[in-house]
Amino acid sequence: MGEQTLSDEQIAGLSESQRRELIRRLSRPAGELLPPPGALRRIRTFRLTILTVVAVALVPWTVYLALTLPAHYEVHSWAAAWVGFDIILILLLALTAVLGWRRRQLMIPTAFAAGILLLCDGWFDVMLTAGPGRWLSVASLVAELPVAVFLIGGPLHMMRVMSARMWMADPRTPLWKIPLPRLDAVGR
Repeated sequence: MGEQTLSDEQIAGLSESQRRELIRRLSRPAGELLPPPGALRRIRTFRLTILTVVAVALVPWTVYLALTLPAHYEVHSWAAAWVGFDIILILLLALTAVLGWRRRQLMIPTAFAAGILLLCDGWFDVMLTAGPGRWLSVASLVAELPVAVFLIGGPLHMMRVMSARMWMADPRTPLWKIPLPRLDAVGR
């Protein structure tokens, strides 16, 4: 069987569907990377079932907490809880920076998680601070919000760009409409 090579001009002349087909054909077969299709479906079903059960179970738990938690509560290890949370946040931000400088894809989930933790930090600071200190908490939240948006929005934008570069979606497709690839059907 003779080798065929496409020139840059030929690749540039391919339509979107032809590029998708070329990428599909050049991709490593999923069978080399993943369990068999039946096992993959069972794993996916198991994980999504657990996620669904936990989400549904949290609804009555949250209602129960709303009805039974006291309005005021003395907390032990208050400083350790906040300092521990901030240490985790610092480590996640530092890890995100290191991964970003090294141009590693793992930066995407660490940046997203750091952004979510910043939102949580701001929320709990404002909700759990009373008196004159509350204004400092609000000011801190105002400073943290743009950083959180940057940390969450950047990875989401990168996901869209990577999907568009792999011809999985049009660059204008909203992120929530970009499907996961059907790994159990690829390369079999």
